[in-house]
Amino acid sequence: MVLRVAVAGASGYAGGELLRLLLSHPEVEIGALTAGGNAGSKLGEHHPNLVPLADRVLADTSVAELSGHDVVFLALPHGHSAAIAAELGDTVVIDCGADHRLNDAADWQRWYGGEHSGTWPYGIPELPRAREQLLGANRIAVPGCFPTVSSLAMVPALAAGLVAPEAVVVAMTGTSGAGRALKPHLLSAEVMGSASVYGVGGAHRHTPELIQNFSAAAGEPVQVSFTPVLAPMARGILATCSAPLRGEVDADIARKTYLDAYAGEPFVHVLPDGAWPQTSATLGANTVHLQVTVDADAGRLVAVGAEDNLTKGTAGGAVQCMNFALGLPETTGLPTTGVAP
Repeated sequence: MVLRVAVAGASGYAGGELLRLLLSHPEVEIGALTAGGNAGSKLGEHHPNLVPLADRVLADTSVAELSGHDVVFLALPHGHSAAIAAELGDTVVIDCGADHRLNDAADWQRWYGGEHSGTWPYGIPELPRAREQLLGANRIAVPGCFPTVSSLAMVPALAAGLVAPEAVVVAMTGTSGAGRALKPHLLSAEVMGSASVYGVGGAHRHTPELIQNFSAAAGEPVQVSFTPVLAPMARGILATCSAPLRGEVDADIARKTYLDAYAGEPFVHVLPDGAWPQTSATLGANTVHLQVTVDADAGRLVAVGAEDNLTKGTAGGAVQCMNFALGLPETTGLPTTGVAP
């Protein structure tokens, strides 16, 4: 099987990461590469690391350019995917934006504005009951980068009833999570040697997605306090998640719960006892590294997860979902080894 694949938004960080992974995918032929304002330029001007594709000229993002492919990845600004997807028929469309992640139309209108475009199968295969929805799907919503690692860190505890439905998530992220547009607060002079919070007090758009995932796992509404932290690094997320204990739970019970939940998962690794996740270990890999413990004095479970926000947090998760949709082995074309140092 050779799949002809198009990438819309190819000049951005997510689009570039998709292409890096697709170049190593044995079942893929890369077709149309499109962009918005960068249409007409060569891909190598934006991603010089993608040498095999460097001379390809980016086309305008249009239905005409994207039609006729087996798979189309949409790495577009929020609110731009639905209209294009509606014209692509039976093509497998994988949306890396937020257009189809949320179940509740009111949440979409509150956090993104405009009309809700409907909900697609949600692309974290490791969540309970997710794989059965992804297999054979021709429309898939890729999760946000923060919800990917934070959900994998908290869902086992919530699903097993180890914690009360009140979670706190503090997650440090690299600057690539904000996209490639020029923004003064992301200049190296502003970021290097400094860490800063943003989206404080429930103001970040990934908050409803976290609530949606946590509540589905718990089987009841879960309150979530989410604080993102901008860290002086290009890529990576380190999420520290905690919740009050429910009942008699110690570190051994918590650890066994997580080991059981992720037994056999190719991309989620519960680290050896005493080892803690670090973003550098996941750089360029489609992996999430996890550790869990119990703070007995505070009466809280603490789970920490690390991922590369561009790989498992976006493009790698998208390719993983493509594999599911088309009946390919889940791990096809996806790295599990990070780049170090």
